[in-house]
Amino acid sequence: MIDPQLLRDDPDVIKASQAARGASVEVVDRAVDADAARRGAISSFEALRAEQNAFGKTVAKAPKDEKAALVQQAQALAAKVKEAQAAVTAAEDTFNQVVRSIPNTVLPGVPAGGEDDFVTLKTVGTKPSFDFEPRDHADLGELLDIIDIPRGVKVSGSRFYFLKGLGARLEIALMSLGLDRAVQHGFTPLITPTLVRPETMAGTGFLGEHAAEVYRLEADDLYLTGTSEVALAGYHADEILAFPSSDDGDQALRYAGWSTCYRREAGSAGKDNRGILRVHQFNKLEMFSYVHPDQADAEHQKLMAYQESMLQDLGLHYRVIETAAGDLGTSAARKYDLEAWVPTQGTFRELTSTSNCTTFQARRLDIRYRTDSGKTAPVATLNGTLATTRWLVAILETHQQADGSVVVPEVLRPFLGGVEVIEPR
Repeated sequence: MIDPQLLRDDPDVIKASQAARGASVEVVDRAVDADAARRGAISSFEALRAEQNAFGKTVAKAPKDEKAALVQQAQALAAKVKEAQAAVTAAEDTFNQVVRSIPNTVLPGVPAGGEDDFVTLKTVGTKPSFDFEPRDHADLGELLDIIDIPRGVKVSGSRFYFLKGLGARLEIALMSLGLDRAVQHGFTPLITPTLVRPETMAGTGFLGEHAAEVYRLEADDLYLTGTSEVALAGYHADEILAFPSSDDGDQALRYAGWSTCYRREAGSAGKDNRGILRVHQFNKLEMFSYVHPDQADAEHQKLMAYQESMLQDLGLHYRVIETAAGDLGTSAARKYDLEAWVPTQGTFRELTSTSNCTTFQARRLDIRYRTDSGKTAPVATLNGTLATTRWLVAILETHQQADGSVVVPEVLRPFLGGVEVIEPR
């Protein structure tokens, strides 16, 4: 959740963030009032408890003939303490309900507005050109016998598919390349659970405005995750982290989660129905960093650099955009999208993103580190995708040839037994 100290000291910062997101500003005032009521209830309770403790000593020392009357007073005081404690619980519940409805405070410089108000930071590479009519990835997949959409629909319904033969191997090659690079950058690999408890899903901020995108198993009260970020964030919930020692002052724990992911795509009816760009099930390799809050901005740049290196080595033309505040998820304070050019669509499409969630998720999941003073404070968390199924869309379309064959990017060939070109069957 948002920083309660910031709420007390400078609520206007949070109001400005809400305005930039196009979200309620009034809720900040309600949160301030709820915080004041909560602290007032705690003060009243503590004062009564102190009075009760002092009165208890008086009763203990009182003569026998006075004790009966004093005990009655003690009982009346105990009832007041109980009422005050209930008032604290109610005030804390109200505060938590209000404050948890406020998304993360956006960082300075994040553009205001919605989906179309992003800022393009850079464009890299050369737009692919062809002396023939390029095929889209779905047609290529059928021609090469590497993607089988009709049978995916037959087995599971719309937005499902089979990756077949070299198509399956190509995805595994992409994921393996990403995993190798993540390990080189100091990330510990994890195969993560894809079913998580409600508190883990809520803690990462995925049960707010995007709850409709999440599959829920009601009988088990578990959720299917749309990204291993959820399990990776929950990995250290309710813990005080000890950052490993580092000569360069790096204070971080880094993980790379490989998992199958699930999304309902509830709000995308009619969008990208063709192919594998927007599907219900896919694989993803997610980087996740727990860092000292002072190092969060630098870590964010590192994650983006790792993503760019992958896209460049795969020979993709792409751009980097900074997402506007209104298009951020609940937990993100800043997000960069990396979008690759999809030739048959004549536009850039998001392949990956990286988000700085500052201390928002850590506060909700109670993940802390020990400061130099010995006290504890919430860590910062960041995430970024290093490979996922939809990357195949841009790879296939970018590297296609006139006969429908596709040149395999050189960096992937060692994972495919040296295959250089995928030929039509």
